[in-house]
Amino acid sequence: MTAKRLYFTSLLTILFLMAESKASAYDAKINGIYYNFFGTVAEVTYRFSDTSSNSSTYSGNVVIPASVTYNGKTYSVTSIGYSAFGGCSGLASITIPESVTSISSYAFSYCSGLTSITIPEGVTSIGHYAFYNCSAMTSITIPESVTSIGDDAFTGCSGLTSITIPESVTSIGDEAFTGCSGLTSITIPESVTSIGHYAFYNCSAMTSITIPESVTSIGNLAFNGCSGLAEVYFNATNCTTMGSSYYPVFNKCTSLATLNIGDNVQNIPACAFSGCSGLTSITIPESVTSIGD
Repeated sequence: MTAKRLYFTSLLTILFLMAESKASAYDAKINGIYYNFFGTVAEVTYRFSDTSSNSSTYSGNVVIPASVTYNGKTYSVTSIGYSAFGGCSGLASITIPESVTSISSYAFSYCSGLTSITIPEGVTSIGHYAFYNCSAMTSITIPESVTSIGDDAFTGCSGLTSITIPESVTSIGDEAFTGCSGLTSITIPESVTSIGHYAFYNCSAMTSITIPESVTSIGNLAFNGCSGLAEVYFNATNCTTMGSSYYPVFNKCTSLATLNIGDNVQNIPACAFSGCSGLTSITIPESVTSIGD
């Protein structure tokens, strides 16, 4: 576990404990779902109480409606709020309506019983820690409307085996897929320009990865501990930032034997493949004009 993950795990625990100490902080409970209202829209929220934690707030199969009526007024359900389902280990499935456009930070963190989820078209961002430690989740559908995946969004989702990131996404946050030890394949689209620090840290089952031409920066230890990674297709045309001597991107990728550098690549950054002790072959194309320290 990285220092950052340990810090935020502790922080998350503190936030849950703080939540338990407050009086009820929701506007209404309708058909077993808690809401806050803002003008004409509603946000799914969680129950604060003095005697029970959020873990029992939602369980089983939950269907969120597209709209709710309260005191004679109808509200469109547009967001899943901060930590709305956080810690609900008994939650088995969730149906999110097309009206939802926002999934906030920690929304489904520690939902250890959640096996799959479909994010509707219209959602533009997946918040930090949104699915943190959803260890039973085997599949997730990310729509074309999503443009950013927050830090630690899928950290600890060890049951995920594959995921396709849509063409709309431009950045993959820090530790976005850290500890997804069951992840065997992932497609990074040409729209992505940055891959965050520790983004795929310890994704030990992943065997190959293609870094598209569009990527200009890759964070520290982005693929650290991807011990099963055997082949890398490095097509980033002019990647200018790629880890550092202390935090090389492919550190501990001991199975990496083949490196394919695309014909349009101009720059190989410093420490790009430091620690790749199993590397047996590499071809540097005519397009490369600089190789870093």
